[in-house]
Amino acid sequence: MAYKLNLENLKEKEIRPLGEDFKGTSAGGEEISFTNYYMMKNGKPFFGVSGEFHFSRMSDTRWEDELIKMKIGGISVVATYLFWIHHEEEEGVFDFTGCRNLRKFVELCHKHGLYVILRVGPFDHGEVRNGGIPDWMYGKPFEVRKLSEGFLFYTRRLYTKIAEQVSGLFFKDNGPIIGVQIDNEYMHSSAPWEITTGISNEWVFGGDEGDAYMLRLKDLAAECGLTPAFYTCTGWGGAATPKSMMPLWGGYAFRPWIFYSHKGEHPATEEYVYQDFHNNEVTCTNDFQPAYKPEERPYACCEMGGGMTCCYYYRFQFPYKSVDAMANIKIASGCNFLGYYMFQGGSNPIGKYGTFMNEGQVPKISYDYQAALGEFGQVRESYLRLKSIHYFVNCFGERLCGLKTALPEGASDIDPRDHKTLRFAVRTDGKRGFLFVNNYQDHAAMSDKKDEEVTLRLKGEEITWKISIAAEENAILPFHFDLDGIDLIRATAQPVLKTDVGGKTTYVFFVPDGMRAEFLFEEGVAINGKQTDSYQCNQCRQCGDGVDTELFEVEKEGRKLSVLVVSRKLANQMFLLANGGLVFSEGAILEDQGGIRLETEKAVNLLRTYPVDSLKGKAGVRETGSIANIQILGSYLAETAERRSQVKVQKVAEGRYTLTFPENLMEGLKDARLQLTYSGDIGHAFLGNRMIDDNFSNGAVWEIGLKDFAQKLSKESMVIYITPLKEGVNVNVESAMAARREEVQAYVAELKEATLQPVYEIRLE
Repeated sequence: MAYKLNLENLKEKEIRPLGEDFKGTSAGGEEISFTNYYMMKNGKPFFGVSGEFHFSRMSDTRWEDELIKMKIGGISVVATYLFWIHHEEEEGVFDFTGCRNLRKFVELCHKHGLYVILRVGPFDHGEVRNGGIPDWMYGKPFEVRKLSEGFLFYTRRLYTKIAEQVSGLFFKDNGPIIGVQIDNEYMHSSAPWEITTGISNEWVFGGDEGDAYMLRLKDLAAECGLTPAFYTCTGWGGAATPKSMMPLWGGYAFRPWIFYSHKGEHPATEEYVYQDFHNNEVTCTNDFQPAYKPEERPYACCEMGGGMTCCYYYRFQFPYKSVDAMANIKIASGCNFLGYYMFQGGSNPIGKYGTFMNEGQVPKISYDYQAALGEFGQVRESYLRLKSIHYFVNCFGERLCGLKTALPEGASDIDPRDHKTLRFAVRTDGKRGFLFVNNYQDHAAMSDKKDEEVTLRLKGEEITWKISIAAEENAILPFHFDLDGIDLIRATAQPVLKTDVGGKTTYVFFVPDGMRAEFLFEEGVAINGKQTDSYQCNQCRQCGDGVDTELFEVEKEGRKLSVLVVSRKLANQMFLLANGGLVFSEGAILEDQGGIRLETEKAVNLLRTYPVDSLKGKAGVRETGSIANIQILGSYLAETAERRSQVKVQKVAEGRYTLTFPENLMEGLKDARLQLTYSGDIGHAFLGNRMIDDNFSNGAVWEIGLKDFAQKLSKESMVIYITPLKEGVNVNVESAMAARREEVQAYVAELKEATLQPVYEIRLE
């Protein structure tokens, strides 16, 4: 089908600074500020990428490597909740030790060059007990989230304690903290009141004082020493959004909360239909209904669905391809600041007296969230796919941020279940820009697209693409893309990054699944030494080991550069090093001041590098023999001694098992992940009579990282208890003596398999 979009009369985007409420200067002279469309860093557009990481939901021994993974994955900002109940479970007794050590966490972010946004409450939600408000607050003679003298007293004390922990770590002090969020979803959302029972259906008060509440808490935070470059608030659902606070948005396509009232299957959502979120004249078809004119503030995000936890009444396996598809949608729709919730999963701490800190509808311990990085550091497909988009906005954000959204007629009204219409949008200034294509939809099957034609009419020319794209794939395609003075008129390949390494400039592109890479340049260009204006990658060629990549040279009037084109598969394996080199690996690459490491589940790993000799002479690696593409990518083996341990399983009762581990479980390993396959309702893992993890069965393998428990596991067994799925349940209440007895026709509770997956770390440099 042929589609056209006329950009000849595109109205210029009006961009203006937002003023002192959204500006900060460091002691070293660095400046952060905002226009009404994007963030600025030292006067230049800066495309921020934020990932949520709840430090109190992970052992502090794991923090640093997970932050390193986030950074090399393209994250530039870490957002984290301060759950009040995690730090002041008992009135007047504050705890900032161990997994609650806020200062240590922020200092690690600073060490690795990551900005921080603190979400300080007092109400957070985050599926935490009472939304994070301590139980003891409900015995006070005032309502929470109200501007009473009593509530302000305790909020002031909380803010003061937080400020003491992060003193000297704000941006003005040359620290990493650039933003502070006040409360969360005020007047939009609440949380179950966990002190009562589910039968009474009681909820935490959601607020009713609007901007006055938010502004008073903002002033209170400043008085207590929480002084960032800017303050933020959540913008969705009619929440209070004062003019002096940056409203942040998001989007979830997997919505367990609808099952409080919804019956039947989860509906397909509008999250994968292009919108224009920065346009006063456009009415969006989804939940974006700001209390201000959209062009008055940037469209920035803090809660794009980077995963989703299973709730008791909604069990599902989260589709990892949904995350980069949502990033594509948000950028095309006018977003210049991505923010994922969650990016890093975790495990909820248990209270001092055995109180579970998660709310009742979700697992008691696990907050894996099926996130890009899992509860125990697992690297998910979403993490691998997102890197290419993050590298793109990090590298080309300055040229992207000022471009406005242009949509074909009817684009935002597409029925989410429509799998035939090509979904596309443009970010452009009328001369250059990017064509965005999305072929992913939640809760509905999409079809492969073949030879769809898209024509953009610009002043004095038309640009036409022939587009094929696989189902569940998305793409960002450039037009009039400047390659160091050489005009790339259009391409059916997605730009990823530019690197100056090995004595030459290289632009890296990847080919989305189902697409064939073709590049059309301006006249007068020589490609691989021959005068021609186009190059079509031979994507049908498969190298000897299955790696699909091409390298060609582009030259004009003395300007010469390289273009490296890789497949989607290889793009997912690509990691950008600090020196501009590239390493391609199925495992996670970590880089810090100590060098380069590989975290992997394999003892023998095949690595690729660009340039070819990037790892030559490095510890832990050796070159492999010659392969078909050795002139493009170097080929190395990273090896370590293989470790395979067995876990002994004994059934001790229906649905109850003991697991015994070898004494040398962690010898030679970074971690060992217990992988459990079971049938039942909920899986519970106990160690020393204390629950250490749990899992709502959704058909996926349940994983538990054992590093944190290794010392105890060498002395005692783990107990796995599976609560059963039940058939034919009836509660007999016919006794005259107040007896109640559950009668069940059939139980399903079986541990089918328990294996150990070693996690290795190999130092490459």
